[in-house]
Order: sequence, then structure tokens, then C-alpha cells
Amino acid sequence: MNDASKWPTGKLTGLRLGRRLVAEVPATRTDRRAFVDITPRQTPRDSEARAQGWVHNDTDRTFRLEHWEYASELIDGFDYDIGAVLVASAEAPDESELVDVLTQWQLSPHQFVYPWDSDDPK
Repeated sequence: MNDASKWPTGKLTGLRLGRRLVAEVPATRTDRRAFVDITPRQTPRDSEARAQGWVHNDTDRTFRLEHWEYASELIDGFDYDIGAVLVASAEAPDESELVDVLTQWQLSPHQFVYPWDSDDPK
């Protein structure tokens, strides 16, 4: 089964280009907000491409996933990380394992957006 087919094309392309994705998820308390982010690991090829003015497309990326909770009243400020709690983290060595981690965390690839389309404070 091709796990990449579970991703919307634009988001999968973004991951392969090294772009971070974010999903807002339910927080443990009403005065908090929570986000899960997927950060593709950068490689020396990414640095080389950036130096030449382009972006490296890599279908063999590894990924870091983190689930953070923040105090709602601090989300929009410079001090968003005061009281931030790392709820969970995981590594995914490839796109297939990434889908497996999301399944374990009860998340869908379709929940993820680019950070600029979210309230994620990072």
C-alpha cells in the first residue's frame, strides 16, 4: 500500500521540500491550546540547494513529530513558551512510518496545514 497516497498532494510535496506542517488538536484543559507539528529533518543537500537559491525535494526524509500545549492567553505574544508542555514526541524514519505515528496518535494527514495557516506560535 502506498502510504503517500493518504496525504493531500500539496502537503506531501511540502514535507518533501522540508516544510513544517501543523495541526491543532484538543488540549487537556480549556485554558490551553495544543498543536502537533511535523518537522522534516534537514540534510546537507538542503543546505547546498539553499545556497544555490533553490529547494531540495527529498522523498527519503525523516521526520520529527512533537505535540505541544500552550497557555491560551500567551499564544499571541512573545512569551508563548512560558508554561509550554511537550506532551509527546516521536521520530519517523520515512513517510510510511510517519503515517503510522499519526495513526497511533489518532491524527489524519488531512488535519495538517502550513504553520502560516494556523495559530501555532512557533
